[in-house]
Amino acid sequence: MNRLRTLSTRRLAGLAICLVVLIAGAGIAQAAIRSGGPKPPPKPLANAVHDAAAGAKSVQGVTARITFTNNLLPSGSLPQGTTAPLVTGASGRAWIANDGRFRLELQSENGDAQIVSDGRTLSIYDATSNTDYRIALPQDQGSQQPQRSDTPPSLASIEKGLARLGQTWNLSGAIPTDTAGQPTYTVKVTPKGDGGLLGAAKLAFDAANGVPLNAAIYAEGQKDPVLALKATQVSFGPISDSVIDITPPAGAKVEQLAPAGALSATPHAHQRGPAVTGVQAVQAKLPFTLSAPDQLAGLPRKQVWLTGEQTHPGAIVTYGQGLGGIAVFQTQAKAGSGSSGSGSSNGSSGSAMGSLGSALPSININGATGSELATALGTVVTFQKGGVEYTVIGSVPAQAAETAARQLG
Repeated sequence: MNRLRTLSTRRLAGLAICLVVLIAGAGIAQAAIRSGGPKPPPKPLANAVHDAAAGAKSVQGVTARITFTNNLLPSGSLPQGTTAPLVTGASGRAWIANDGRFRLELQSENGDAQIVSDGRTLSIYDATSNTDYRIALPQDQGSQQPQRSDTPPSLASIEKGLARLGQTWNLSGAIPTDTAGQPTYTVKVTPKGDGGLLGAAKLAFDAANGVPLNAAIYAEGQKDPVLALKATQVSFGPISDSVIDITPPAGAKVEQLAPAGALSATPHAHQRGPAVTGVQAVQAKLPFTLSAPDQLAGLPRKQVWLTGEQTHPGAIVTYGQGLGGIAVFQTQAKAGSGSSGSGSSNGSSGSAMGSLGSALPSININGATGSELATALGTVVTFQKGGVEYTVIGSVPAQAAETAARQLG
């Protein structure tokens, strides 16, 4: 991992952003408001959620000061002098509207980072590289905009939702706790089956209004969370649209990351027209030879679908089940991005990870020079061969991702 110390601060910031978004989702939160408070009475989880949701009607928005800590990368692996806020951590502010839209602003000596979501797209702007990383969020069929409702969900609907969640996750139930002086219910969640490198997640929500006050995501076998976002000086009140509806500078470079399908159980919901799925149907739409073996790193092939614009079509192939699976993004290499033969190539300008691949530590993929970043929550391997850009990503150890890449190339 010492090779990471040779990476530029800007490149490393982008890689951290991608891995947090594609594997961890949106990060973790911890909040402290004031000290000294009782625990709430014991309740079944569904009742605790229902009562908190009813109280949430009174919360028009949340504003807080925050401190972000990132322990994804191993200690000592960062380049000296690194100050990118999404790599080393930083302090800042957070605004969360009652319809789910939010904005996080992190500040450091080397520039700011803005994380903004309108419910359809997640935008992460890194000032150190002047780059706006964007990812489409999964949407329900027919959904055009975030749903807004003043009516809290019924107890029956909450019970149904928890039952559905319980099919793939173990839920601890509502544990009465005192979080930073507030009566809260804490829920511990662990994956059923193969959870990849994810060990567990904990969430403590305000018993009165459902506002998350303490949450954490843990890597397998680790006691401390791998990410932390601590909020202080929390206040409740309306959030102006102008606070959240901001855009990066006009000259910012845009990196479009994985489509919604890469993160959704219904990957085609965001596409217009009939989805193109299956090896043969997808291959017919591609200007390059699709690599989709029946098995990859010992995992069976699950899904194959077409993605991208007509001018630059690509494919996503998934292997395995649950969080321990692997996703492979394939696109045609852009002209001049690297070798199109079996020789080396550090570029990945056409891949789902954009131009970030050239910043990763080098790895040999059957004669081609690929790139790799391994963290506590997952691994990304990128390489180019035969005129095709490959990105292998999953919540798996580096060895598994490397094996998968070599079986593709």
